[in-house]
Amino acid sequence: MARFGPVVTAMITPMRDDGAVDYAEARRLAGWLADNGSTGLVLAGTTGESPTLSDAEKTKLFGEVSAAVRGRTKIIANTGGNDTHHSVELSKRAAECGVDALLVVGPYYNKPPQAGLIEHFTAIADAVDLPLMIYNIPGRTAVNILPETIATLSDHPRIVAVKESCGDLMQIGELITKVSNDFDVYSGDDHLTLPIMAIGGCGVVSVASHVAGEHIHAMCDAFADGDVAQAAQIHQSLLPLIKALFAVTSPIPVKAAMQRFGFATGRCRPPLCPLNAEQERALDRALEPWRGRVRAAV
Repeated sequence: MARFGPVVTAMITPMRDDGAVDYAEARRLAGWLADNGSTGLVLAGTTGESPTLSDAEKTKLFGEVSAAVRGRTKIIANTGGNDTHHSVELSKRAAECGVDALLVVGPYYNKPPQAGLIEHFTAIADAVDLPLMIYNIPGRTAVNILPETIATLSDHPRIVAVKESCGDLMQIGELITKVSNDFDVYSGDDHLTLPIMAIGGCGVVSVASHVAGEHIHAMCDAFADGDVAQAAQIHQSLLPLIKALFAVTSPIPVKAAMQRFGFATGRCRPPLCPLNAEQERALDRALEPWRGRVRAAV
């Protein structure tokens, strides 16, 4: 069984009208997600607008949400960056906030070689006594963490999982053959959750689980129980929703979606911008089938 469960939600960060982080609403959203299918939450990840959050905002978010949902769902703090020293220091601060694990993205922009990636992740894992999930998303970072590199890193006792968003099933399949059975390979793309589970993955770090957490959990459970037909049926039912949530740069659509279900999410921080009128209408059409299936916040 995956140590963080099958459905880890990459949680949005609610904002007030003035652009400040709304910590009270973050606590409320985290509790609602824990009650609606999420077995883990990533805080201050890409979906949580990490590039525009300060370290102080991140650590306050880590502490407040951890305290709010402790024991109900796992809390994974995103502490990765493109400066190893800074990532180590932020990881130490996150550990003091009571989080359960770290998510560490591949260093972006400076494009380190694979040997540099091994040094980077090892330095963070050596510095903090928490399990660490690697995040491979070359489309955003411009560096692809290769299967051989992740396999080498998996020998570290605290590097226990990867969120794979390379989008290449061949690469992910090769990775799964190179790591031990107790190393967790999560899909980082909602539309690839079931295909990746079919080749040995354990679940998903999801955006769509904000809306459909219980359904994604049911899909994962059905596949684990051997009911492939039921899992495939749920997968197919999710595709229009997933397509809508990624029609524009994430997390713009999912923040707008959660407003429809009773959360004061606020707009994304610049340079991300709100949906235009046509995009709003398209999102509403995609959400319509889910309005009766989602337990709205009150």
